[in-house]
Amino acid sequence: MLTHPSATQPEQSFVKPNQLLSAQDLNALNARSDIKGWLQLAGHLMVLAGSGYLWATQGGSLFIALPALLIYGFSLAAMFAPMHESCHRTAFASNRLNDGVAWFTGLLSFYNSTFYRRYHKWHHRYTQIPGKDPELSDRKPQTVTEYLIEISGFNWWIGKVRGHMRIALGNLEGCPYIQDAARSEVIRSTRLQLLVYGIAIALSIGYQQPWFLTYWLIPLAVGQPILRAILLAEHTGCTLDDNSLTNTRTTLTIAPVRWLMWNMSFHAEHHLVASIPFHALPAAHEILQSHFAQVEQGYGNVNRQIIAQLRSPS
Repeated sequence: MLTHPSATQPEQSFVKPNQLLSAQDLNALNARSDIKGWLQLAGHLMVLAGSGYLWATQGGSLFIALPALLIYGFSLAAMFAPMHESCHRTAFASNRLNDGVAWFTGLLSFYNSTFYRRYHKWHHRYTQIPGKDPELSDRKPQTVTEYLIEISGFNWWIGKVRGHMRIALGNLEGCPYIQDAARSEVIRSTRLQLLVYGIAIALSIGYQQPWFLTYWLIPLAVGQPILRAILLAEHTGCTLDDNSLTNTRTTLTIAPVRWLMWNMSFHAEHHLVASIPFHALPAAHEILQSHFAQVEQGYGNVNRQIIAQLRSPS
């Protein structure tokens, strides 16, 4: 069940991974692999390409085109997962490969990995600490209407467009996680990403084809509600403190979703030991699951609980 955000368990605060995992287990779980990273990425891209092909060619059959659009849209939005994993530099053994894949998959999912890696590092350092965790600056839904707007992806789109434009103009005010030495890199990376989008739009206009809309913007918009529901489940209703056993939720979900999200559903395990690669998170779950306060069955179930609390706030 969802817990009240103020609930804490002081006796379990400041838990360290080596208190729950042996050195042998940690070493085994932390092993990175280029092969496993490439296989996962290749599989994800194959789903993206296959569903995109059906979406592009089966317009005369809505029974094929619409399911294809849903799969294509979610697999496109779920490129957030390899971007996230690569920003942790755990998707591959090579850091250069991690950084390259992070930028490419961020481009597809409308995230800038150069910015996100630093933003997300602070999220892990200050998880669920009000005033410090940058994710808490995005207000959680307080009403059903706000929840529906959040799930639609509307807030995300507005935030991303404004954020990318602001950074491209060199404005990093209110971003303490971007150190002075990294400012130029983040700005340059964001400008390059916007340039790629601009070229794609120009090609669509130049050839008088709706390519940008049909194969990126619309599918990504279709996939966003699923991704928003997944990400909303990660910390909503968890404790607002530094207790890594209670401030993050693991959600047990169906295999296709777990696979496309690169095992991000094992989120409590990921937050406890962020160095564990995606392919080792199921094994980490088997060892650690009994220690977590928030392990739920299904994203639909978690979101129903969130909605129920919005309807009857305590």
